[in-house]
Formats: sequence, structure tokens, C-alpha cells
Amino acid sequence: MAKITLQGNPVTTSSELPAKGSTARDFKLTKSDLSEVSLSTYGAKFKVFNIFPSIDTGVCAKSVRRFNEEATKLDNTVVINVSADLPFAQARFCGAEGIKNAETVSTFRSTFGKDWGLEIADSAFKGLLSRAVVVLGPDNKVIHAEQVGEIANEPNYDAALKSFR
Repeated sequence: MAKITLQGNPVTTSSELPAKGSTARDFKLTKSDLSEVSLSTYGAKFKVFNIFPSIDTGVCAKSVRRFNEEATKLDNTVVINVSADLPFAQARFCGAEGIKNAETVSTFRSTFGKDWGLEIADSAFKGLLSRAVVVLGPDNKVIHAEQVGEIANEPNYDAALKSFR
């Protein structure tokens, strides 16, 4: 279990992030049209998973905007924003913000949070995802994993993006 904080208060996750060098576990996540995606959906691309509690918070929204902006500069790469928000809320946000270069998917019918060690096990955020960034190579091996220590902080964008350049 990862020990993180929410505004300085201790929070525990269900497990640890996938380790660097490990092969990512498959998943089923839901797109805004309610179709499902899995790891194989994204093929042999670099995959940047921007994972967060809710798209309707300032820091989460900022990370989606930042990775959307950076995605246009990357070859053979897909940015996948993951939260427990309903797909309808994600679609509303992405439409209003003009998010077109990154995909946003929901865990609302999935065990992704537990399987990837990201589900918050206690606190007011129990059941949501912790803030993390996981980057996979085209072979689905983890090349970067950051569990953000304080949920209210942004991830290290540069470290994630430089991990495969």
C-alpha cells in the first residue's frame, strides 16, 4: 500500500503502482460513448496514463489540459486520462475544454484502480483513484511510474514525457 496525503492528511492506496520494467496488467475502461477499451486498443504505442481522482477538481483539470497540449508533440504516443468520473462528466469537461489530443476513460465498471494499486482505501476520497502517472512502452512494459505523494499536487510532467524521448 502506498502512503500518500490529501492536504497533509494520511491516505492509503489499495497497493503499489506497477513497478518499472514490469508488464502492465490488462484492463477494461469505459469511453464517453460507453464502449470499452483495453490495453490492446492502443496497440504498439507509447501510452501515458494520467490518473487522478476527479476531472472536476482544479489540479486534475490542469493535468488533463497539460497532457492534451503535450500530446500533439509526441509521435506514436497516446495520452489516456483515467478517473472514476462517469463518462458523461468526462465528455462534458473535454467538450468544454476542447480536449482532442488525449483520450479520457472511466473506471466506473472496472477493477482498474485495485489492479493497478491506485484505489484510495480510506479518507473522504475512498474508492477514487490516487494521482499518478504511468508510462508504458510499445511493448506494454512500465518505463515510468510516479505516485504523487500529495494528491493536491500536480505530477512531474517533464519526467513522464522525458521517460521515452
